Amino acid sequence: MAKLGLSQRNTGTSEKMTNRAAAINLRALPQQRSLIDQAAHLLGKNRSDFMLEAACERAQSVILDQTLFELDTKKFRQFVEMLDAPTATNPGLERLLALTPPWDAT
Repeated sequence: MAKLGLSQRNTGTSEKMTNRAAAINLRALPQQRSLIDQAAHLLGKNRSDFMLEAACERAQSVILDQTLFELDTKKFRQFVEMLDAPTATNPGLERLLALTPPWDAT
């Protein structure tokens, strides 16, 4: 079987967690704490909720990049064929890519 990376996992960050029993302690520079507090305030969250949500989102991203799924030989061949197939034309994307970005315009 071929193994490729993909997984989905619910971290519970979208729900209000009411029973938090595990402590996570860390040290930060004052400017880091201020930055985190400012961002949390902009989202209407407290520091703990903001940091926990951000950390869980990043952790999930790392895990998803490293998690494996398996395909049998037939499904793997189909997967490779889809990857190797020529891309469909996309006029909108072609127009977008032909534009000069504002930072390059002089």
